[in-house]
Amino acid sequence: MQSLKEKSMQIVFLLAACISIVAVALICIFMFANGIPAIGKIGLFDFLLGTKWKPLNDVYGILPMIVGSIYVTAGAILIGVPIGILCAVFMARFCPKKLYRFLKPFIELLAGIPSIIYGFFGLVVIVPVMQNIFGTGGKGVLTASILLGIMILPTIIGVAESAIRAVPDSYYEGALALGATHERSVFTVLLTAARSGILAGVILGIGRAIGETMAVVMIAGNQPVIPESILSGVRTLTSNIVLEMGYATDLHREALIATAVVLFVFILIINLSFSQLKRRKSS
Repeated sequence: MQSLKEKSMQIVFLLAACISIVAVALICIFMFANGIPAIGKIGLFDFLLGTKWKPLNDVYGILPMIVGSIYVTAGAILIGVPIGILCAVFMARFCPKKLYRFLKPFIELLAGIPSIIYGFFGLVVIVPVMQNIFGTGGKGVLTASILLGIMILPTIIGVAESAIRAVPDSYYEGALALGATHERSVFTVLLTAARSGILAGVILGIGRAIGETMAVVMIAGNQPVIPESILSGVRTLTSNIVLEMGYATDLHREALIATAVVLFVFILIINLSFSQLKRRKSS
């Protein structure tokens, strides 16, 4: 009887895994089947390296959106990753238990806030601050980077904290026995031992940042040109799709699907690069 239950559960788990694989495969087939022909019609280099996006003239160059996505994601990483890792260290090794009881639920709550709420917060709080400080319109690369840096914090903090807590206490105690201070033991021994888990959190945060849409649409300016500075308006790949897919037809619609293909490949390259980096560090 026990063996029958175990086999039944194995079959259930196998079916769940197969459904996930099939779902991903169907998404890939749909995107590539509809996006690759559009790239062939437009021209690979004209599509990827073109600097003008004019659907009315059948001109589809997504280089400004690629650059915009890179700028915004890089800015979010520079802002969110250091804060997220330091916050995870504080919660895992320095935070008093009474404070932890309140701090942990608030951080988890950040992960559950809808993107549109983040976008509204950026629109009514961050944008006016940028207007007052820099005297510009307030919508641009820096504004979007700050907001995305806030949005990826729960992901990075949660994964990094779990990775730090998973390190055996013997590592920390051994460092103390060798004469290291509490701070040095935490920041050298524990962070080094937990680097694989922390890197995984960073990868998830990057995926959240580069795939974010609604919040970016509200505060980035949505200008399909290569930004001249961090204060310039910008349009990302995701924003480009959501802004125009509702009314796009024919080649225009296919070009937007091709944009999704480029975004998918872009994320895949990032994940594979970080996975390779993690393997090298582990070895």
